[in-house]
Order: sequence, then structure tokens, then C-alpha cells
Amino acid sequence: MCSDIAIKVDNLSKCYHIYDNPRDRLMQMLMRGKKQYYREFWALQGVSFEIRKGETVGIIGRNGSGKSTLLQMICGTLNPTGGSIQTTGRIAALLELGSGFNPEFTGRENVYMNAAVLGLSKEEVDQRFDDIAEFADIGQFIDQPVKIYSSGMYVRLAFSVIAHVDADILVIDEALSVGDAFFTQKCMRFLRRFMEKGTVLFVSHDTGAVINFCQRAIWLNKGVAKYQGEPKDVAQHYLAELYESQQGESTVAAVVKPDDTVLPAGLPRDMRLDFINTTSYRNDIELFSFVADAASFGKGGGNITSVQLLDEAGLPLAWVVGGEMVRLLVSCVANTDLFNPIIGFLVNDRLGQPIFGDNTCNFSKQAPLYVSSGEKFAAEFEFRMPILPMGDYSITVALAEGTQQDHIQHHWMHEALLLKSHSSSVCTGLVGVPMNNIRLNTI
Repeated sequence: MCSDIAIKVDNLSKCYHIYDNPRDRLMQMLMRGKKQYYREFWALQGVSFEIRKGETVGIIGRNGSGKSTLLQMICGTLNPTGGSIQTTGRIAALLELGSGFNPEFTGRENVYMNAAVLGLSKEEVDQRFDDIAEFADIGQFIDQPVKIYSSGMYVRLAFSVIAHVDADILVIDEALSVGDAFFTQKCMRFLRRFMEKGTVLFVSHDTGAVINFCQRAIWLNKGVAKYQGEPKDVAQHYLAELYESQQGESTVAAVVKPDDTVLPAGLPRDMRLDFINTTSYRNDIELFSFVADAASFGKGGGNITSVQLLDEAGLPLAWVVGGEMVRLLVSCVANTDLFNPIIGFLVNDRLGQPIFGDNTCNFSKQAPLYVSSGEKFAAEFEFRMPILPMGDYSITVALAEGTQQDHIQHHWMHEALLLKSHSSSVCTGLVGVPMNNIRLNTI
């Protein structure tokens, strides 16, 4: 294996034997393979990938997709049916809640046992125990049997151990989701420090977290690595498949030509001309044209035909200044009769992380809209443009039908409108909120 590869998975497969009746298991043993009394279930089949040292890779997929099985085999707690796994360095893992703990042992005893399994001597654990206990912050419960621990206390102690064993590879499953907000933030700070030098395999249903943390992502679907690549691209494919599994295959028509007749008349103007250029920190945001052929999916009962940002007078903008009032106009056409259509949007950063957004669902509850097939309709969102840090942004839009909890996605468009922030006064945070007033006085 190449010296800069931390994990190499080659054609990995795992098959379980499913017996319909307990006696079939005995019959299988007695028949010595002459007859098969079981059904085969392939939890993983032909999965291959490489993770380089210092890389952070996310694994996403629905329940039953094989994520936990894959992690257990990488960590050596489960043997594969076929294929091979090669790892370099010490692996520390936080898998199923409380895995590796003896419920009858105290927290202190489990710390020593778990650390020993991960390769630390008693002397090394002695030196680090106070730090482990401080990180876990479970107080006197450290000397109580872990069988009386809450799920959050389990996670605190388990994560504290793996955070202090000097691992080369860190494997994190969904277990962090049961921790409280303060401890989760502490874990995230540790993860970010660890990612500067170590290798991380991060498993989550939260595509936003995978986009935020990971340099690459792998989508597992029914035991097969269906897609690998940039986290944003993988998340988009995963989201499309998730909706298609619920509402059937996407039937969105080919690119619909933007319908200029729906848009207000007038040429795009440079909103910067309305302001005196007194500072280099003014948040100038460049707007690009509607991307009619943007990646999309949906049932096709309607199509989004145009997305534009307008000023307060209804004129299309080519530039906007952060902190000013704008209108986002999303124009659509119905391909079938639509009852209670919902139009929404998300503003995403360059990694695909949602920053803010909204939809018409609450408005539709007050006045449900019926749209006949072939009819054009639009949603308009009026808001004050946040101050965006310098960088690239995009607006994702969607047309659905139903309610917030139960709906059909007719047309979801990734990155339908692109934005570029050229300068900004934001020094911290994802966005800046315009201030009505800021005072500094002596009292």
C-alpha cells in the first residue's frame, strides 16, 4: 500500500445468512452444506475506495445502507465475506452507543479497559486520566457503573477516551447526535484540531455536516458505493434519490427556456451607482444570469422557469449591496393541475451549506392556491440582503405540492442563481446582519 494511504478498501463485501426458522440453523450444520436452509443478505457488495493520510471523508446513506457494517470491518470488529482492508496507524472509533464498554464496570474501569484495547499502557492512561475525566465532565459518575449512565454520559466518556489516545485515524458514527449542545461543540472543536494532522472517517445523515467537515464523500446505497466525489455533489445525488424513493422516478422535463414575459420589464442596473463609494468594505455582490440547465430533479408536475433578484421598484439587478432590500422572484409554469403549490429557496455558500432560506408554505395555509395546467405563477420573497463574506454563493430553488410535512417535489434546482461577494465588512460568522445602530458610550 502506498505510504500516504491511511485506509484502502478493495472490493469489500459482507454477506449474512438469514434463517426463517431457528431449526433451519441446526439443519444447515447437520447437512454440512449439501442443502441451503438460509437466504443470503448482502450488507455490502464490491465497495472500493482509498483515503489518504490527513484526509477527512464523509459516508452518507439511509438506514440499512451498510454504513455501520463498513465501519465495523474497518475497525476490525467484523470480518468481511470478501475483499480486503488495509489501514496504517492506530484507529480510534466511536461507533454504536456504549460499544466496547462493560456495563457492570465503572466509568473509571472502562476508561482503562477501552484505552488498553486502543493500545495504551496503564502508565500512559494514568498520565492522561485526569484530562479524560475533565473532558467527559460527568463528575462523580466516573466511579459509578456505566449501566446507570444516560446515553449522553455514554457518549461523553467514550469520546473522551478516543480523544486522548493519540490516534492516527478517527472513525465517528452517528453517536454524537445524542450529546448535548455544549459537549457537541467541544467535540467539534476537537475534531477540527484533529483534522489538521489526522485522518477522519465521518458518518452522518446530516449532509450539511458532511459538506462542512469533509473534503470528499461516499454515498452508500443498499450496500453499494453508488457515488463518490465532492461532498456537495454527493449530497445533491443523495437528496435526489431520497425524494425519488418516496415519490417515484424524476420526470422533470428537459431544460425549460426562461420565460422573460413573467419578469418585470426593465434592463438590469448596477445598484452600486445609488451609493457613494466611501469605503472599500461596502458589500458588493455580483449576480449572474439564471442557470436554466442547472442540475435538477422532481416529478415534473411543474417547472421553474426563472429566478431573479429585483430591487424595491421591481427592476432586475446585476449587482446588489449587502444590507439593502431586495425581492427574489421565482417564476414557474404548471404542467398539470396543482393544488397548494409550495415555492422555496435556499442561499448556500461555496461548499453547499445552507445559510438562509424560506418558502411559501405558511402563506399557502392562509390562502391555498390552485393552478391549472399550463398556467404561469410566481413567488416573491422580499427581504434585506445579508452582508456576505467574500466568496461564491448560489441560490437553490424548489417547487413542491402539498404541505411542509407531506409534499411532492415537482422541480428542485441546485444552484439556479449564482452570486459572488467581492468585498465585505463581515469579520466573523457566515453572514453579517445589518445593524440599525451601534453605540459606544461612557456611563
